[in-house]
Amino acid sequence: MIIKNIKNIMPAKAIVFDCYRTLFTNSNEDWKQSFSNIIEDQQLSIETDDLWGKWKRYENKFRLKRTSLENPKLTPPFRSYKEAWAECFEKVFYDEGIKGDAQKAGEHCVIHLASRPIFEDAIPALQSLAGIVQLGVFSNADEASLLPIIDRLDVSFDAISCSESARIYKPAQGAFEHILRLLNVSAECSWYVGDHLYDDVLGANSVGMTTVWINRTRSKVKKCDVVPDIEITDLRELGELVHKRS
Repeated sequence: MIIKNIKNIMPAKAIVFDCYRTLFTNSNEDWKQSFSNIIEDQQLSIETDDLWGKWKRYENKFRLKRTSLENPKLTPPFRSYKEAWAECFEKVFYDEGIKGDAQKAGEHCVIHLASRPIFEDAIPALQSLAGIVQLGVFSNADEASLLPIIDRLDVSFDAISCSESARIYKPAQGAFEHILRLLNVSAECSWYVGDHLYDDVLGANSVGMTTVWINRTRSKVKKCDVVPDIEITDLRELGELVHKRS
């Protein structure tokens, strides 16, 4: 565990978690399984890696443009993942001359996200915090992905929301303000836990939340990266830290 400055960290009244790659895995292998299923279901004449690579290039362009932090007025109208992903499939199918059902493929990706494996530290960590602090989830996800997967944790959350219901993507401040309103708690007394330095740490830090980076791969923070208040490699470290700060 690495703590930037423990004296400036307020005791947590609420802890909000990201979902994918924080509580659940979301690896390239998970995604390729979705694409393999789509190819088999629609009998498409393309290899899994080829479809995945071409689709991902379009999907990355969507991610880069979906939120403008420098000028929020330039942020395009909100589109759910189901809508955006279907459009990415439509472009790949057109490029490759494939007669596929892009809408069905996009929907499959959304639904398949709900079956991602749970990290082994997630449930023990959440159970150790339940009843001590309010628990929340905010994820860049569609409801059809998020709600079923959170149910699998069998943990009682005080608030669960996502980009689709809030109509905004992290790291925009509005995403974090949305979940704070649902929890009825101030940013200063809230922690946000996530795996992504841009979407999670930068976004939560911008509204004044204490930021916790779950760094399972022990990656190094680059000089150009935003610095989290707390860095952990296992979610179970949270319980120990909360008890110390209470």
